[in-house]
Amino acid sequence: MTVSPRHWTRPLLASLCIATLLSGCGLFGKKPEEAKAPTYSKADWSDLPKTADSDVVEGFNAWRSACAVRLKKDEIWAATCTQALGVPASPAAIRQFMQDHLQPYQLRAGSGSETGLITGYYEPVYRGSLERSAQHGVPVYGVPSDLVVVALDSVYPELKGKRLRGKLDGNTLKPYADAAGIRREGVDAPVLAWLGDPMDLQFLQIQGSGRIQLDSGRQLRLGYAEQNGRPYKPVGRWLVEQGELSKDEVSMPRIRDWARAHPQRVDELLASNPSYVFFSQRPDSNEGPRGSLNVPLTPGYSVAIDRKVIPLGSLMWLSTTRPDGAPVVRPVAAQDTGGAIVGEVRADLFWGTGDAAGDLAGHMKQEGQLWLLWPKGAELPGAS
Repeated sequence: MTVSPRHWTRPLLASLCIATLLSGCGLFGKKPEEAKAPTYSKADWSDLPKTADSDVVEGFNAWRSACAVRLKKDEIWAATCTQALGVPASPAAIRQFMQDHLQPYQLRAGSGSETGLITGYYEPVYRGSLERSAQHGVPVYGVPSDLVVVALDSVYPELKGKRLRGKLDGNTLKPYADAAGIRREGVDAPVLAWLGDPMDLQFLQIQGSGRIQLDSGRQLRLGYAEQNGRPYKPVGRWLVEQGELSKDEVSMPRIRDWARAHPQRVDELLASNPSYVFFSQRPDSNEGPRGSLNVPLTPGYSVAIDRKVIPLGSLMWLSTTRPDGAPVVRPVAAQDTGGAIVGEVRADLFWGTGDAAGDLAGHMKQEGQLWLLWPKGAELPGAS
């Protein structure tokens, strides 16, 4: 989410949830929707829905994994993180630590609603090659040599995190080529791998990272590096506007099925999304992909959030369901962000790597509730 299609601000995942397929964000010429001011409603620990001891341990460990790397440098979390590193990995010790050091606040939308949208994302694995061939002719590009990225907050501090992307024409910065132009004419960039299906590339770009399964048995890991600066427009929305699918039908499998049934219109489908993501090669590893916090994501326990509402690195409590209705109640770590993850009660749950995770992520569009577990005595986010 996933920036990213929806996670383009993250160095890694732009997830493929149904919300991403239907709604997008703009990075060049169109501002993303702004979240309304959130309401943090103080709660008691007894108000939180109960969860299994195993989920308490896994969720806490996922959050604690960032303490040694990033959170100890955050003045809000430094003391809590330092103490958390010494907590035994037992449910009782973890529960006691959280209750002693953290205050729950239930998140509410500007409308007052306690429920919001919980979606899912994952790390896909696609077959590909390091060499172009008759079977693999779709390039996965690295960052072009002529792509110019301007950090706007270097001049305007109030635009923290905002970037302008384009290409120099003389002394003038102009928009970079859109996705259709890049596919048609190519770019001056290294080709990291070759895929066989243009839809694989589209979904790899939406996810923001993935693995390429090579014939040698090796899995090449790729992560989000940059983007062409054009606004993301979901291909799923285009199919709805064309009358090809209903809004409720939009999912990754249904989009793939449509593309296979209409090969002559795939270029038209892809041209509806002008955004294009460039990748970098990541070290071979069995760890999870890295999110915006630059720590490996933990399947089932790392989430992407709207950082205007929830500070990156926060510990949270999530209550939702899987697509099959099974409850999901657990602590989760806010370790990723996403351009389409916008709103007060909003999270994108990372499900892992491969097809099974993709099936969960692609069908997850659930109602849920969120609690921010905030260090006691610390000023709430956004307070002045």
